[in-house]
Amino acid sequence: MTERSAAPGGLALVESLVNTLDIASGTDALDTDDGRARFGLTPDEVPAARALRESLRAALLAHAGHPPHTRVTALDDLLASAPLRVTVDAADGAAALVPADPGPLLSRVAAAVAEALVAGTWLRLKACEADTCHWAYYDRSPAGRGRWCSMQVCGARAKMRRYRAR
Repeated sequence: MTERSAAPGGLALVESLVNTLDIASGTDALDTDDGRARFGLTPDEVPAARALRESLRAALLAHAGHPPHTRVTALDDLLASAPLRVTVDAADGAAALVPADPGPLLSRVAAAVAEALVAGTWLRLKACEADTCHWAYYDRSPAGRGRWCSMQVCGARAKMRRYRAR
């Protein structure tokens, strides 16, 4: 987990939510007032946000060709309850799916996923293949086949393990 530029558009919200849990250290930003404030969450909303986060992580692992690290609620089941509406800009006629109520995190994530689907960027948001990491990152590689959040950290460790195994 290194510093990368944020994912484009609404995917930055998804990336940020997934990265609230540092698997290596076990720290969860949603345990803090500042972490909850970043997403407009109350302490009562944290369990649902964690379930959403892990369902998103499972989808991002699938984008990178890896099975989920734990059993989770299917992301489409969670997103099905997010009320969205279509807006049309009067000036240029551009249409967008937006949260019917911009407050709930689930609706904002559903709108971000819908935006990414239209833009063709959803499959580029991935989770690192390292079991001790699973950090979300936006794959900017030309072929879209990135496997690690950082080639200098997780990628180097994986390559060194394979080298030593030989």
